Amino acid sequence: MKKPGIWIGLFCSLTLSIPTFAQYASDAFRFSEINQTGSARFQALGGNHTALGGDASSISGNPAGLGFYTRSELSLSPSVTNFSTKTNYIGQNTSDSKANFNIAQASLVITSQPSFQRKWKRSSLGISYSRQQSFQNRFSYAGQNNRSAYVDKVVDNASNGNLLVSDLNNDYLPGTPNDQPLAYSEAAAYYGMKYIYSNSAGAPYFRDDRESSSLQTGVFESTGAQTQWNITYAGNYDDKLYVGGSVGFNRIKYDYSHSFTDNFTDPTIFRSATANEDLSVRGNGINASFGIIYKVSPILQFGGSLTSPTFMAMKETFNQSLQADYIKGSLVDDKGNEAGPTDTFIPVAPNDFEYSITSPFRGSLGATFFLSNKGFITGSLEYVGYGAMGVRTKFYTSSADNKAFKDDYKAEIKDTYKGGVNARIGGEYRAGMLRGRLGLAYLSDPYKINSDGINRDKLLLSIGAGVRNDRFFADVSGTYNAFKSVYTPYFLNNSADYASAKINNHMVNIVLSVGTFF
Repeated sequence: MKKPGIWIGLFCSLTLSIPTFAQYASDAFRFSEINQTGSARFQALGGNHTALGGDASSISGNPAGLGFYTRSELSLSPSVTNFSTKTNYIGQNTSDSKANFNIAQASLVITSQPSFQRKWKRSSLGISYSRQQSFQNRFSYAGQNNRSAYVDKVVDNASNGNLLVSDLNNDYLPGTPNDQPLAYSEAAAYYGMKYIYSNSAGAPYFRDDRESSSLQTGVFESTGAQTQWNITYAGNYDDKLYVGGSVGFNRIKYDYSHSFTDNFTDPTIFRSATANEDLSVRGNGINASFGIIYKVSPILQFGGSLTSPTFMAMKETFNQSLQADYIKGSLVDDKGNEAGPTDTFIPVAPNDFEYSITSPFRGSLGATFFLSNKGFITGSLEYVGYGAMGVRTKFYTSSADNKAFKDDYKAEIKDTYKGGVNARIGGEYRAGMLRGRLGLAYLSDPYKINSDGINRDKLLLSIGAGVRNDRFFADVSGTYNAFKSVYTPYFLNNSADYASAKINNHMVNIVLSVGTFF
């Protein structure tokens, strides 16, 4: 079943970071943003990889860093992440938290024997699995709304779309003793519930208890991650120039569920109503990276890397349902007989859709300054071309519809996003076998429009320690990330009639890396 066009525009309420943009533009950004990846060592350094090698993080970072290896390595980096949120909705505050265990990175580096008689000293092959993004999240919100309810969104959409009553009747199948009811659109579910009605053959539509206030509650929870397998090859030329290339195979798994309830004050028809929705997205993609690091002197080296867009093929399934608590006897026919809804729960037929995303190009430049044998300071700047993201589909039977989808979202992305410049700096202090590390990462706001006054820059603070000898190493890091976002459960024709939940997000990520040389 094809996704109705009206749903595409309304999906913007799923976006946690912006208030008023369409779904697939925000999907392109959601599946393109990368905060901090790699081993505990590199995460403790602020996620720096551009001008520093000798770590398995180079496999999915700057591949030239593998050229620094002088022996093979096997490593594993488990991680524990705690997410906490504080949400304000119509003046009421709510707090939530959620913990998640995952594998941040697992890698194998195989290094060749040294060639003392040639300029090309060594080469290394690296294979790694890494977690590029985490989609784990949970927040809830609640507040007394005196201006609207979720059903008003359905009324607006049905009226603005000039939907016919006959079409809504045809799109609603009442339940039977053997089968549950089924609607083929959200509006049909609400019409079948007798929650909305028309006094004619179509628009305008209305609902009862329009003046009744509502205690609104919502719960949003998401799971999943973007992971990547990389195969990287790098070489060392005369212990001065290090070059490498990598191919990445990307996998996306994203699921969310959202439940929104209106509990009405002094109701006459419905005591409450709950709108449920869930989305499941699966995707695969491929990209390539190239990098160089040049050692100017024993104490100074520079690096740069380029990462192509990731080309991702996506499949999704979207589900909705309506559950209402009807006051029996409140709706009667001309003869005084009960005329209320026959079903208290109406699911909407699932909607499947297929599309593709082109993520932005990335480029970074950096430098590392060594403090003799006491450690180093490293920093980098990264450019991410969010404005060049793309979304397209071949799902529609009409080529004109497919082209319109691509062109509309190309314009939407260009109007919404701008290129972002991220800055990272970190340092390591060495004392024998021990290592101490600090890092800082600044991720700039990629949105052109700031319509709600929220600063969406991100600042990541990290700290770490480690120990290593000739055969073994162990590192631990902790990263703190705080940022703000907005969630709008529904939109209405009059912007003064609906509210948004403002969310303070806090994330603590602990990574342990252990490895052995051979």
